[in-house]
Amino acid sequence: MGPLGRAERLAALGFLRLPRRVLRRIVGTPIRSPEGFELDLQSQALLWLVRARREPEMHDARLEKARRRLDHNAALLAPTNSTPLHVFDREIQGAAGPRRCRVYRPFAVPGGVVPGLVWFHGGGFVLGSLASHDGVCRALACQAGIAVVAVDYRLAPEHRFPAGLEDAIAVARWILDHGEALGLDSRSIAVGGDSAGGNFAAGVTQALRGAQREPSFQLLVYPATDATRREPSHVHFRDGFILTDNSIDWYLTHYLADAELTRDPRVSPIFARDVSGLPPALVMIAGFDPLRDEGALYARRMTEAAGDVETVCSEGSMHGFLNTAGVIDESARLLGLAADRLRRRLFAVA
Repeated sequence: MGPLGRAERLAALGFLRLPRRVLRRIVGTPIRSPEGFELDLQSQALLWLVRARREPEMHDARLEKARRRLDHNAALLAPTNSTPLHVFDREIQGAAGPRRCRVYRPFAVPGGVVPGLVWFHGGGFVLGSLASHDGVCRALACQAGIAVVAVDYRLAPEHRFPAGLEDAIAVARWILDHGEALGLDSRSIAVGGDSAGGNFAAGVTQALRGAQREPSFQLLVYPATDATRREPSHVHFRDGFILTDNSIDWYLTHYLADAELTRDPRVSPIFARDVSGLPPALVMIAGFDPLRDEGALYARRMTEAAGDVETVCSEGSMHGFLNTAGVIDESARLLGLAADRLRRRLFAVA
């Protein structure tokens, strides 16, 4: 991050950490959902900042500009970590050739290998990169004491469905089979992701169910599980809360060549006939998120299929909270909770 970015981050931090009574006076009356959830004050203040900047929504910008903006904004709000990590890039075979992956590994690892997380970034299948989720991956590696492998899968519209998902499956399979080459304990590897990345993580566990090596755990953060958008939260939060209905239209139009694909289980994991036998899961959702209900429903389906599933709903948070853990207290708490569950689950297996 350059000097201008650091100045923007400091300004945002200064604003969001004003005394609560001052912040409330600036941003106005509390925002409530139809269920009565109250939007977290710092999240409401972040919305106020976004509107004050008068930036167009992602879908109103040119594709390359939207990609640069997501990377920039994510860096502004991301968690920071003082714990040193060994970070290196490695090419791993994807579905149609090598894919660049970034490995975040603690320095002090007794025995030479450590449990790991294969991470798929969010961004609507169109945006996002190794840069956009660098802070999140560093924080998870530091706080959980595990290695994190971030996957640079192919993006739409240059590579439509199922290219990105096929990369995710191929890379995850390779890491499960050859994790020791990266310093990972192949017996204890999770898959995870946020939003579109959560969709891929769910798809990976379904695709690898019954394989010789399967993921030990799944971390699904506000996952996109139903592209038909039939749940009430898509109506309640269609506008005004970071992820809008128009943006979702834009993402899906870029990702899918045919609207009929929305019911394909590889696009919408919730339409899988059988979700039994999947790894234990933590499903994290936000109260003010159009994807809230489909994430909760997918968690419920896994639970009803005798799955070991923990669902955490942060009632006052919005879509994308993981990327704001550097400036919003509730987001930092949620990231810490995710790291705690990864540490408990993966070291128990190892």
